[in-house]
Amino acid sequence: MNILFTICGRAGSKGIHNKNIRDFCGKPLVYYSLSAIDLYLKSEEAGAVDRYDLVLSTDSPELIKLIEDNPFMKANVINRSENLSGDTVAKKDVIWDCLDRMEERMQTSYDVVVDLDITSPLRTVADVKNLIETHMKTGADITYSVTTSRRNPYFNQVVRTDKGFKKAIISEFTARQQAPEVYDMNASLYAYRPGHLKAGGDFNEGYFEAIVMYDTAVLDLDHENDFELMELIAGYLYDKKPEFAEVYKNI
Repeated sequence: MNILFTICGRAGSKGIHNKNIRDFCGKPLVYYSLSAIDLYLKSEEAGAVDRYDLVLSTDSPELIKLIEDNPFMKANVINRSENLSGDTVAKKDVIWDCLDRMEERMQTSYDVVVDLDITSPLRTVADVKNLIETHMKTGADITYSVTTSRRNPYFNQVVRTDKGFKKAIISEFTARQQAPEVYDMNASLYAYRPGHLKAGGDFNEGYFEAIVMYDTAVLDLDHENDFELMELIAGYLYDKKPEFAEVYKNI
């Protein structure tokens, strides 16, 4: 199995200034993704890996320096073009660019592309293992991570209309337990079938699978208080759950 690991991050940030190059709990945020990859590659499950490559796609000189100086593994760098650096650019287009350019650069092909989001440091090596195993076993086009949703559109979520509010999905359920189970995509881990990326596939069409991660371990880092709250949660997890502390201590 040939794996291409991708790390994608732009310079700057509107919500949290330069969040991709910040420290998290005293260590570079991006190193948490690299640490999870490193631990996976050292695990028994990685015995099926014939080849792996790591690539960073960015327009940030500071992030390039962090990646080049990382203590884990050799990293390839793709200087992201301006047309892939806008606010509305789909991430799958950036990942497709990584795949296309790395296949040409390394003169090889990949069986799976695994993307680890920089701004989701609270993942475990078991999450990475589960993602890759599920993706390869099922043959999905895309496999991604989710958490169990705390709200349900069939029961206790509403939308605004021209005349007040109404349930997001009209149903006759009187208890949440009756409603279909729903999940939140937590923007942490993704595995792509290369052929799906090359065909221009996205999340609207294809066969998708998901793995369920610890439900309070990942927040969206959009505002400064999100960063502070995640560090508080991290402190608790590092103290109480060895699987999370493992990634932290490996840095």
